Amino acid sequence: MSIYLKTGRVKSEWTDYNGHMNLAFYIHLFDSAWEVLLQKFNIGEDAAKIEKRTTFAVESHTTYDMEVKVGDEVDINLLFIDFDKKRIVYKLEMIHKSEKYLAATTEVCSLYVDLNSRKVTEFEESKSGLIKNFIEDNKNNFKPGNLHLINKLKK
Repeated sequence: MSIYLKTGRVKSEWTDYNGHMNLAFYIHLFDSAWEVLLQKFNIGEDAAKIEKRTTFAVESHTTYDMEVKVGDEVDINLLFIDFDKKRIVYKLEMIHKSEKYLAATTEVCSLYVDLNSRKVTEFEESKSGLIKNFIEDNKNNFKPGNLHLINKLKK
């Protein structure tokens, strides 16, 4: 099982001359779904604006398994998440909503950053607690398949 985050619909301006969604917008949809968890962990847009702390993606591995076209709806689901004091590694999948095929996956390593200094910092205990509890509550739903960036964590 995976953990549902968000549904998106392919817009015409997101397609390229091949008649399918351009790779940049796969990343856009993945990123907008990831924000659901960032907000849950208090490290997303609100934290960036108010507390001046958020995450920066530093490395990713994305697969494009089957194309999606204008008007297609896709569900973005979490497959895996883990973290250390300063990093989060997560993997998402994109599933065609009506036809149920795997369209894409992305695995990302993000760093926690203090926006005042623009330097990597450690998660506050309250925020690491939110992430840890989420992982513990949902670990039975994780189905990551092959992970490419998990060795980035320093545990």
